[in-house]
Amino acid sequence: MSRQLTPRGKQRRAQLIAFATHEFAEKGYHLTSVADIVDGLGVGKGVFYWYFSSKEELFVEIMRTSQRGMRRRQQEAISAVDDPVKRIELGIRAGVLWLAEHNDLRKLFEFARTEATFRDAMRKGQEVLVSDAQIHLEEAIQLGHLPDRDPEALALAIIGVSNQLTNVYIDSRGEDPEVVADLVVSFCRDGIGVTVRG
Repeated sequence: MSRQLTPRGKQRRAQLIAFATHEFAEKGYHLTSVADIVDGLGVGKGVFYWYFSSKEELFVEIMRTSQRGMRRRQQEAISAVDDPVKRIELGIRAGVLWLAEHNDLRKLFEFARTEATFRDAMRKGQEVLVSDAQIHLEEAIQLGHLPDRDPEALALAIIGVSNQLTNVYIDSRGEDPEVVADLVVSFCRDGIGVTVRG
């Protein structure tokens, strides 16, 4: 549902997204109702339905908004860097640290990957991240900094490793996100076969 929103309307919509994100992460998507969201914010259901046609649409928007936020953080981290390998490393680091800062969203990503209703939205977001990474991987391959391998497979591997190590070491073990980011970067560098540059 697309509406032209006033600044106040944008603020209210952002409040709905933020509150619902927390509720979905705490109680689970299926156990959180529209009534829970509006009651928690102290607004009527009409306010919710002004911005979103359903709980499902709200959840998909949370996924879209968060994926854009992570991508923006990665793009900011690499914007002034010429070396494609360094861009890959900084992009990985920015992604891990963003995930560490957004614990609720990380939980929702994991849920969305396993839920048929949201798998398509997650896949589309992942395709954008893969495409972003491929650009830098292809350049690094052309410059001889990486072996000639399938850049899409490398991008998917980087995303998989980043997600898994972040979930295990930050979620389950409470490790320092900076240390985990170093671990992920190091593992991915070795895995994609970065060559020593003179």
